[in-house]
Amino acid sequence: MKNLKFFSFGLIVALVGITSCKNDKAAGTDAAATTEAGTAANAAGLPSAEPGTIMAAEGAAAAAPTGPTTSMEFTEMVYDFGEITEGEHVKYAFKFKNTGSEPLIISDAKGSCGCTVPDWPREPVAPGATSEIKVEFDSKGKGSDDGSKQTKKVTVTANTNPPQTYLTITGVVKKDPKAPKTPATPAIK
Repeated sequence: MKNLKFFSFGLIVALVGITSCKNDKAAGTDAAATTEAGTAANAAGLPSAEPGTIMAAEGAAAAAPTGPTTSMEFTEMVYDFGEITEGEHVKYAFKFKNTGSEPLIISDAKGSCGCTVPDWPREPVAPGATSEIKVEFDSKGKGSDDGSKQTKKVTVTANTNPPQTYLTITGVVKKDPKAPKTPATPAIK
């Protein structure tokens, strides 16, 4: 029975992973995919997550640094890049300040999809100092003729309380009207 639960959980994680990089319009928003995974987990007798949260594998803990904690404040936590043409790369720097009294150590930053890549300072940020987390979004394969709404999250793990902070990059991706149309694949009979 335990193996069946483990297999079911693994299947759910795989399905969420497969759909996480599809267009939000086709796959639903990240929160909707998480909610669907939670519902499927409940059906399989597994624990579920609150909408908008990411469940860790059983026994895995958040990779938060140990030791003294500090605090950080972002100038903005959501960046709307507006409307772009499929294939464009969007780059944005989320600026922040260490508002605590201890050095800020960012141990990790992960995008919700392989198309969203963060770059963060690897050295401690001194109290009162400012820095930035650069995020690049690749819109290749994300567009539609009428515009596909994209919302991607970056999870920043640091010696803060709580240890995770969520940044969001959002906008609309349209197919390039000059791009050659791919012919529809005929159905196999």
